[in-house]
Amino acid sequence: MLRREFAIADTCFLIDWSRYRRRDILFRLFRTVFVPENVLNEVKSENVITWISEGLRSDKLALYTPVSDEVEEARELIEESRLHPQLPSMDLPEALCLVIGRRRGYIVLTENRAALLAPKLLSKYRDVEVWRALEVLLNAIRYNIIEPDCSNPRKVFDEYCHDTLHIFPSKTLNEAIREVEELCRRT
Repeated sequence: MLRREFAIADTCFLIDWSRYRRRDILFRLFRTVFVPENVLNEVKSENVITWISEGLRSDKLALYTPVSDEVEEARELIEESRLHPQLPSMDLPEALCLVIGRRRGYIVLTENRAALLAPKLLSKYRDVEVWRALEVLLNAIRYNIIEPDCSNPRKVFDEYCHDTLHIFPSKTLNEAIREVEELCRRT
């Protein structure tokens, strides 16, 4: 199994992921998931705070304190997002995750549309790997962390949507389901 070492997660990802029944698979994919300090300021739900606290205590999550030049680059990225006609505006937590992902090679975990589009639209961030929950689930299936239900290849994705009330874009969901079907045919 290929295990990634590090990821960095923004607020929207952590809030959704904390509600998922199989949320511990995240820590089988990554040695550590970093949480930027400013993300903690945005979390209001006691359940999410409890889950993050447990992850920090067990060293599965780790607090990331950005340095001043990372914050400055993130502010520049926010400005650029507000000037780019195809890029939705971005806030500091997502911008910091992209900057840190670029500089340190971490996978960025987010559901934020601007953060998802930035690597496609901004050459400076083209090498940043950005995963939504959909990619996390698909990679967990690829690396045998989750065994797919081959009689219902969409079951894992449906479970996540049910638990989190998150809706995956139909095009990428259908592509993921086709990949799961292909994996089932090979086994």
